[in-house]
This record gives sequence, structure tokens and C-alpha cells, in this order.
Amino acid sequence: MIPDKTSPQDTARAARQLLRAHRYGALCTLSKKFDGYPFGSITPYMVDHDGSLLILISTLAEHTKNIRNDPRVSLITHNQEDPHIQTQGRITVVGTASLVTEREQAGRRYLRYFPEAQTYFAMHDFSFYRIVPLALRYIGGFGDIHWIKAEKYQTPPGTLAAKEEELLHKVNAKRSAAQGLVIGIDCDGFDLRLNERTERRDFPALATDSAQALVLLQE
Repeated sequence: MIPDKTSPQDTARAARQLLRAHRYGALCTLSKKFDGYPFGSITPYMVDHDGSLLILISTLAEHTKNIRNDPRVSLITHNQEDPHIQTQGRITVVGTASLVTEREQAGRRYLRYFPEAQTYFAMHDFSFYRIVPLALRYIGGFGDIHWIKAEKYQTPPGTLAAKEEELLHKVNAKRSAAQGLVIGIDCDGFDLRLNERTERRDFPALATDSAQALVLLQE
């Protein structure tokens, strides 16, 4: 049976794939200084295994002060390769930001994606915050517009997150420099660093454990 391409599950996965494909977005917080007016800033982000967004921000930054005052945020990103602004894919995450207490654990994965952030990570005034989505506004293109609830967006349960580092070691041990370095593997696909660029490769199907991911990586 051919799956319905417009099903809520397919739309939610397409939204995750778009978020995972990019590395920065416009973060909007509620200004403490200006009594709740929206305050926008450009912020690198990483999509974690569960679909939440991880950001590394300074205590001195205006958006950090705003989050500490009111954790409600949104972040929008878009298809940064498409010059047609009005018809390109884009997604807005509406959610709540909270301080991450497991700093070292978050740092291991984040720094694979942003090795240039090592200097910031070493500074005591930089901390990780996790944005947990409440809802998402996904625009896949002209007429392809959806609100996605958090429960539809959430990734399926599985063991892949716990085995990611072990799987990365196994996969990269068999790759040459010309093939690039796999820096992250999740249920939707993997990220490859090649020629100083990070490229997103989507899986044709969901992978909930390392065995499934390994098969899909070899296709």
C-alpha cells in the first residue's frame, strides 16, 4: 500500500527534515527591556534526536535575558538554497526554552555540528538551552501550509540516540576522507561533513535503532 503523502505523519517528518537540514534561524524572544515586544536575533541551532532544538547562548546576550524572564520563544528557518523567498520551504517552531543541565553531554553532539563553537563552549557564561516545540507552522511550498501539533512532530521511541556515538565510530572507520565524515545520525537521516560543508542526507524510511540506521546508511 502506497502511504498517503499528505498524512499528518508525513507532514511532521517533512517539517523535521527541513529543520534538520539547516543550521541557523531567526530566534524571537519576548523583550524584558521593552515590555514584551518581539525581539529577533540570528542564532545557530541543532535539532536533537527528539526533535527539540539546542542552542548555545551567552548570559550577556539580549535573547538570553529575555528567555530567563519569559521562556516562550519561536524560531524560523527556511530553505537557504532557494532564492524564491515567497515560495520556498520554511518552518516556524513555537515553543518553550529551558536551561540544559547536562552541559557536557549536550556539548559532545553540538560541537560535532559546530566545532567553531568550542571557544564559546569553554567560556563559563555560555549555556545550552533546549527549545521544546509546542506547535510548528510548516510551509513546504505554495499551498502546502500546515500547523503541526507537538505530539505529531515528536520522533518515535527507539534506541538510536543512545547508540549514536558507537554507530558513528563504526561507520566512519570504514570511510575514506574523500567520502566525508558522518557527524550525526538520527531517525530521519544523517549529516555529513564534506569539503568543509555540512550536508544533510535523508533516510527513505524511519530508523529507530542502530541496526536499521546502518542498513539505510549503506543504501
